[in-house]
Order: sequence, then structure tokens, then C-alpha cells
Amino acid sequence: MSSNIVIVDYGMGNMHSVKKALKRLEVEAKISSSSNEILNAEKIILLGVGHFKKAMENLKELNLINPLNEAVLLKKIPILGICLGMQLMANKSEEGNVEGLGWIDAEIKKFNVKDTITYKIPHIGWNSINITKDSIMMKEIPENAEFYFVHSYYCSPKNRDCIVNETHYEDNFVSAFEMENIFGVQYHPEKSHDNGSILLKNFINI
Repeated sequence: MSSNIVIVDYGMGNMHSVKKALKRLEVEAKISSSSNEILNAEKIILLGVGHFKKAMENLKELNLINPLNEAVLLKKIPILGICLGMQLMANKSEEGNVEGLGWIDAEIKKFNVKDTITYKIPHIGWNSINITKDSIMMKEIPENAEFYFVHSYYCSPKNRDCIVNETHYEDNFVSAFEMENIFGVQYHPEKSHDNGSILLKNFINI
């Protein structure tokens, strides 16, 4: 099991909750904004809660975009994006109308529900996943497993071959994707009890 896990610290979200979830799996992770530590990691986790534009601004101010690009695109270090961290991997977002990291050919779009009584925005709480393709992330996770969500925007990839999970919330939306060493989940595995622990363990064991 990997021992050099870096959780990217760019000031967005509760990184300690993911670190604690990993510790329950007897995996130690470091929270860091060091380019050197990111480039020498065995695995990287990019999480986040908040506004897409602010997140990209923070990454730029901390000079983390070039090191992340090198780590992910050149060195092919496995990376897991969680919630906003997943969304940052896309080309652009409607939230702030700004460009993202561009690792996945996708746009981040705001939910546009018609039945606003049944389907509240943000989408908060437990919801089930439909596993759409084989993925190492999904090992030992059953079909219709439940995960915890908190989000108002969702990822819309142009190439559906990367989609690992879809979730229904009035309509179906993409809740996980995978492309080579790049993994993203819209839900929060660190808040999703046993299924979340299995997913984190699967990623660490890649």
C-alpha cells in the first residue's frame, strides 16, 4: 500500500476529514502545498468545497498549477479529485465562467431542475450510484451503493467512455470518472462510511 500520499492544500475544504478517513485505513497522508512534495508523491488527492473560480485563483496564487500538471500529465501520478476537486479537472465551469485544469474534456454545469419541490439545490445527502463501467475504484463496491453528496454543479464530459458512475437527481448526472491515472468522484468518500472507505482503499492500492 502506498505510503507517500499528498492531499493538496490550497485553502478550499476540510482536508483533515480525508486525512482522518485514510488514517482509519492505517494510511498516513500529508497535507501540503509544496510543489516538491506533490511531484514526489505516490498518490495525490485534490479535494475541495466552495466556489470554482476561487479555487482556481488559489491554485494560481500558490503556484500549484504547473506542478500539478507535471505530476499528473507527465509523471502520471494517480490523482483522486473529490467534489470540487473533481470539477477542477474539467475544461471550464459555469460557476464563475472560468477555465479549469483541462485534464478532462468536460464542462461543469449548474443543476437546472424543474421539480424544485422534490429536488432541492444544492443536492445534499445520500444518493445511490449506477456503475457504468469496470474500474479499479469500484472493486468490491456494489451496484446502487450509496454515497454522500453536497453540490450544486455537476460534470458533463464530452467523451462518455470515461464515465464510471452516474447518479439520478431528477435526471442522471456523472458522479465519477476515470481516465488513465486521473480519477474523480462528485461524492464525498470520506463521509460515506464503508463504501467510501472501500473506494479510498482502492485508490491507495492502485
